[in-house]
Amino acid sequence: MNKKQLIAEFREQMADYLEEISGTSKSFKERATALNNRAEKIKEKYIEQILLIGDPIEIQLEHVLLATYVSYVVMLEYRNSVWPYEYMAFSRRIGELWEPMCKLPFEYPLNILSIYIPPNIEDVKNTLKKDINSLVSNLSIDEADKNKLLLYYQSIWALIDSGGNINLTLDLHFEQEEEFFDVDYKSGFSSNEKGNTNRLLLVASIYKSLPEIHNILMFLRQKEEENNHYLQILKKSGLWDVYCADEAYEKIREFTGFDIKNWMIENMDWHNDISPEFKKYLSDNDLLKYLTW
Repeated sequence: MNKKQLIAEFREQMADYLEEISGTSKSFKERATALNNRAEKIKEKYIEQILLIGDPIEIQLEHVLLATYVSYVVMLEYRNSVWPYEYMAFSRRIGELWEPMCKLPFEYPLNILSIYIPPNIEDVKNTLKKDINSLVSNLSIDEADKNKLLLYYQSIWALIDSGGNINLTLDLHFEQEEEFFDVDYKSGFSSNEKGNTNRLLLVASIYKSLPEIHNILMFLRQKEEENNHYLQILKKSGLWDVYCADEAYEKIREFTGFDIKNWMIENMDWHNDISPEFKKYLSDNDLLKYLTW
């Protein structure tokens, strides 16, 4: 199906489902969640059919991207029909949808790369503990000083642990040409990012301490000037390589071999693909500006 046909098919299935749940006792929030889940299931069914055809990987990726984009269009329309968006919810939702779309070229890569499972913090701590014990034991100092060094090391970990459990999982982890890449996707940095910034600095510093080569990257939807000073803290830390807007798309192309920016330009037209009713609602509430990828 072309885009128009696919949108029509998604809308037909979503309309049938909305009619089905309208006669239930579900609240408007429950209906919104149910509609989001149904749009996701419809998309997954189409993706299953796409993969069964067995086209070359680039054709598969293009079809998967189109089905994903169409599901977003219709999902937003029907969610808004039962629970109208306000600006915070809508801007956050657009950011949530951007991430999985931009991860698809890594799931269907044209270049050689492999997704890997990130390390567990306890495994990292145990490995580093063995390394530091081995290092200290071979130092030409007396036992009292060795014990003092080990105590300092344990105190540092105790201080780190006092901030809560550390999760080393970011949004994407892949290996390419014997190097590891650990990626965090963000829609943008707002005024309440201090705690998250400190966590990201800590996580990056732990990755940098590992014996393998780890490249810690951040892809942002917004242009650099649209973010606040917390982003600059990450950029100046020497721990994170930050790519904003078109720079992020170019980096995705470099890694995966697929030009997702060009695909978006050719296939995504939010303003004309959404329904006239939904477009009017977004325009009346000054929300159209968030449809910028």
